[in-house]
Amino acid sequence: MLKKRLKSYDYSILVVYLLVSIFGLIMVYSASMVTAIQLYDLSSTYFFYRQLINLLIAIVAFAFAAIIPYKKLKSTGFIQLIFFGSIVVLMFVLFMGSNVNNATSWLRVGVRNIQPAEFVKLGTIIYLSAVYAKKQPYINDFNKGVIPPIVFLVFVTFLIVLQPDLGTAAIVFSTGMLIVFCSGMNWKNLGRLLLLGAIFIAIFSPLILWKHDDIFTEERMGRLYSFRDPFKYEVDEGLQLVNSYLALGSGGWSGVGLGKSIQKLGFLPEAHTDFIMAIIAEELGVFGVVFVILSLGYLILKGFYIGMKSKDPFGSLLAFGISGMIGIQMFINLGGVSGMIPITGVTLPFISYGGSSLFILSLSLGLLMNISSYANLEHERNIKSTIENKKSR
Repeated sequence: MLKKRLKSYDYSILVVYLLVSIFGLIMVYSASMVTAIQLYDLSSTYFFYRQLINLLIAIVAFAFAAIIPYKKLKSTGFIQLIFFGSIVVLMFVLFMGSNVNNATSWLRVGVRNIQPAEFVKLGTIIYLSAVYAKKQPYINDFNKGVIPPIVFLVFVTFLIVLQPDLGTAAIVFSTGMLIVFCSGMNWKNLGRLLLLGAIFIAIFSPLILWKHDDIFTEERMGRLYSFRDPFKYEVDEGLQLVNSYLALGSGGWSGVGLGKSIQKLGFLPEAHTDFIMAIIAEELGVFGVVFVILSLGYLILKGFYIGMKSKDPFGSLLAFGISGMIGIQMFINLGGVSGMIPITGVTLPFISYGGSSLFILSLSLGLLMNISSYANLEHERNIKSTIENKKSR
């Protein structure tokens, strides 16, 4: 059985994952070495070694998620743990979290900060996939089959908005809605759901803004204004976007050379996190950008293919959710770096510096490889069964 299982894995996922993660590690070093010295008076390799540790831990998480029987994740006990755990940890963050970059999104655990919302992203995907898989016999019953899981989705999104972490909230909610749309409900219920969502936003948005007017601070509104005309605000709110444009425009086809970026010399804030793609474009040019987009694009499309191939409703929805999460996060990051959408502080998957994000993304990708393995084994069994039936006739 072990031999069959090893043969059933889609190792292209592993290869692309390692390539893009190692590439990210190299770029984190290149983008952060000046920042470590100038801003923190640390060794130029400080962020590199921390990210190396993050990557090693993430690879172990990937391997673990690829090996365990993923269907055990839909057990009632585990789903209840996700449900209550997500709510409790997010509420704990609101009262006891650490403030970083004007957002109370972090918890101090020992010597490290972790971002619980990153764990909630995957938890929400598992929860919604499991619940809607179980509700397949009555998925078109709007009150019983559709609404209950969405109440959970809206509530955890609301708690993340209160941190406030609008970028992560957008990823959680959008990924959750993608799972809802892929759950198999009819178009009538989808229309009712959209109408209900519009009514909910119209009623509760003014209340949220009235009770929590700090969500849209002067800094965040400045980001919105600078998105429209960054050069008008280039000395303050538009600083990141203007310098991102300079980095993107100066790279050309082949870039200025690895390690030779000008913008990372204190001009572009968060060069090794949110804006690492700008440094990639400057140092490696179009070729570096294309490599990242094609690599992440491959993982996203592979995930949707696995979701369509899997005959297990839970595995299928889980694959769609994981792929959607990576794709949405990639779009929000690249949209902010390029000025297509306002900056939200979302990292580039597998590339940007950050332990919580890399760990959860690696865990998610391991689950994707796991689902692919079971789908391939099931496909092989079906082929053998069909051949045997033909021979017996």
